[in-house]
Amino acid sequence: MKVVAINGSPHLKGNTYDMMQLAIKELKAEGISVSFHQLAPMKLQPCIACYKCAKAKDLHCHGGKEEKFNDLLDEIFAADGLIIGSPTWFGNVSGHVKNLIDRAGLVARMNGNSMKRKVGAAVVAVRRGGGVPAFEAINRFFMINEMVIPCSSYWNIAYGREGGECLKDEEGTATMTNLGQNMAWLLKKLSA
Repeated sequence: MKVVAINGSPHLKGNTYDMMQLAIKELKAEGISVSFHQLAPMKLQPCIACYKCAKAKDLHCHGGKEEKFNDLLDEIFAADGLIIGSPTWFGNVSGHVKNLIDRAGLVARMNGNSMKRKVGAAVVAVRRGGGVPAFEAINRFFMINEMVIPCSSYWNIAYGREGGECLKDEEGTATMTNLGQNMAWLLKKLSA
């Protein structure tokens, strides 16, 4: 089994990264392979709704020039699960995550709902408020793609502003650990 984990924060080793690593640690402890990707260096542009993905039917995006994005799509569509992590920006996901959601979502939906029944988990870091809408935005992406969402002991949100501060959020860190355990359990049940 394989999970693709995507960090949508421009802070490559900030709070979002730290929280994702807690869930990833649990997946790896259960023998699940995880590939980790950073969106910010890809400079992913917004979807232009050209619908070339619908014509080509090759699970690739043809509207942008970021070749590494299609490599990422190949991994996503081949994986059993997907973790998307985002900081909270003005009560929503980062622009990096929004661009991923729009482009990957359109390609998937134009190619037979290619993410259907994969397991999807959101991880959100927030300074103070707005984390729930960011969490919901990622989960809506999973739901419209007919994915299965594992739960945790609370919403998958951790609090902190400066890098490393989320690691001091005891409930947030426990939530991410539980998320990783529950995601591993779900992946194994679905593959049985």
